[in-house]
Amino acid sequence: MLDHVTLSVADFEMSRRFYDQALGPLGIERLYDDGDQAAGYGRAGKAFFWIARQDPVASRAHVAFAAPDHEAVRAFHAAAVAHGGRDNGAPGPRPQYHDRYYAAFVLDPDGNNIEAVVQ
Repeated sequence: MLDHVTLSVADFEMSRRFYDQALGPLGIERLYDDGDQAAGYGRAGKAFFWIARQDPVASRAHVAFAAPDHEAVRAFHAAAVAHGGRDNGAPGPRPQYHDRYYAAFVLDPDGNNIEAVVQ
């Protein structure tokens, strides 16, 4: 089991604004902030997703966040696109994965593929 994941970001301020808005509909909030170097997001006092400044960004990643319901997936997608994300798969069923898989995909400001999913 994973404890936490960190993504490297080139424009820390832009990424922090993006994740503040995109993760809110999933009940994930910024819990920790290390100035302009790192920020930690999570629930109930536990940060499990981090962003950290690194220029240049070395690789792209895919991170999927569990959503409580379809509405949260749609709200995640709308908030992410409104705050600098690029659509990479509109909210909807993904029967190719399984019959209950409902997800949305957005590329963050660094091109990482960020997903919200209900299974």
